[in-house]
This record gives sequence, structure tokens and C-alpha cells, in this order.
Amino acid sequence: MDELVRDHATAKGLTLNPPMCRVNPPAGKERVDIRFGLYADDDLFEDVHPRGLHPYDMGVEAQSGPKKAYLFVRCVSPRLEGSEKRPARIRGTLVFNESELPDTVPVREANLTVLHSVTLAVVRKLGCEDDAGLAEEPVFRAEPGEGV
Repeated sequence: MDELVRDHATAKGLTLNPPMCRVNPPAGKERVDIRFGLYADDDLFEDVHPRGLHPYDMGVEAQSGPKKAYLFVRCVSPRLEGSEKRPARIRGTLVFNESELPDTVPVREANLTVLHSVTLAVVRKLGCEDDAGLAEEPVFRAEPGEGV
């Protein structure tokens, strides 16, 4: 959290913070990373559809697949100076370093559920107005025409 506040204050708009959460299997290989950082508007996927990712109508933008999930939100908070004029742009990323999971709707939604839960905790800790637009529970609406 403190890194996001610090990064927002620098107005660079980007961050390379270490993972907030790293889940390691018993064998010791890093398996899942969850990171948060700031993003610039041109970091959004918008009409670009990367292979292995499927768009969802959640936050500003959400993409999920069997190996990665992204959730972009905007936050107005007293902890983030100037965010009332220009909301802080926060990107959550979940990455499976070695995933053999199939590209199915349940897998994509499971990955996005985990990322939504952690993102919701982050925006609440930051004091983002209206939980940065996130619902209490994830609502899965595939983007129209994407066959998710």
C-alpha cells in the first residue's frame, strides 16, 4: 500500500513494486504472484485482445486467462494526494509462473475472483471512494461478442 501512495505522489504514473502476495507450492518454486502498481491510460488493453486473455466488464477494465489476470481500477482517496482531480490508476496483476490449467470459463473466473478479492482489500485499505467501483463480490460479465 505504501508503495502505491509513494508512487502516486511522484506522478510518474508507473511502478515496479515487488509482488504483494507470492504463493509458493511445497516444492519451493514460485507459483503465483499478485502485484499492484500504477498504470497510464495507454496501458489499458481496450480493443486489443491478447492471446490467452478474455475481457470482462469489471472495474475500468479486466482481462483473465489461465496464466494471467489483470484488473484496472481508478481510486479517489485522501491518502492519494490530488486523486480527487485525477484519480489514481491502479493495476492489479495475477500471474501463474507455471500454469498448465486449461483456458476455460471456470479457470478464468477463478483467477479473476482471486484478483478481485485482493484488489478489493487494497482499495479498501487505501480508502478509495465507492471501493474504486468494485462490487462486494465479483460479477462476471463477459465483454459483448467475446465468446467468454
